[in-house]
Amino acid sequence: MRFVWRWRRNPLRRRSDVVEAWAGVAAVVLMLVLGTAAGWAVGSFAHGALREAVRQQQQHRHLVSAEVVRSVTGTPAEPDHESTTGREGYGRFLARWQDPDGVEHTGLVALHQAPGPADRFPLWTDDEGRIAGRPMDRATAVVHAVLAGAAAAAGAAGLVEGVRRVVVWRLVHRRYAQWDREWQQAGHTWGRADAGS
Repeated sequence: MRFVWRWRRNPLRRRSDVVEAWAGVAAVVLMLVLGTAAGWAVGSFAHGALREAVRQQQQHRHLVSAEVVRSVTGTPAEPDHESTTGREGYGRFLARWQDPDGVEHTGLVALHQAPGPADRFPLWTDDEGRIAGRPMDRATAVVHAVLAGAAAAAGAAGLVEGVRRVVVWRLVHRRYAQWDREWQQAGHTWGRADAGS
């Protein structure tokens, strides 16, 4: 209702009321246009980059069968590897596996269940036989791209809303300054019978 009041012809309507109303309309239009454009652009770019990452990971990561050599307790965690070495409930084991070229490797792995010596388990490795994380699938890439697009759209809309709020703040600031000036002018004639007030 307050929004409609700013558009009506009314002797109390100020110019700043009209500017404020138009700023609101412009903000809504810009949020729809810029938000959609930003979301589409970022989502498309992210989807392309993630699709390439999926292709690379699926091409260069391999599921191999590893064998437990022995349990290892009290050893420091390995510095990298997209494994779950720091999670509670996981045990550390020395394991042996072969890379795609048949070269044998050994290393520390974290396993949730406590296997016995010589038990086998699946392990993801890269082309050189180093431990790697599970490759990303296409569905996960799509979800990440959609989330990136939604975040970009929300960011663009938030930016537009921030600009609108600054404009409204400036209008209100000017409106109060104008009221102060008008009250000062009215104060000189306040209460005088010949002032016409």
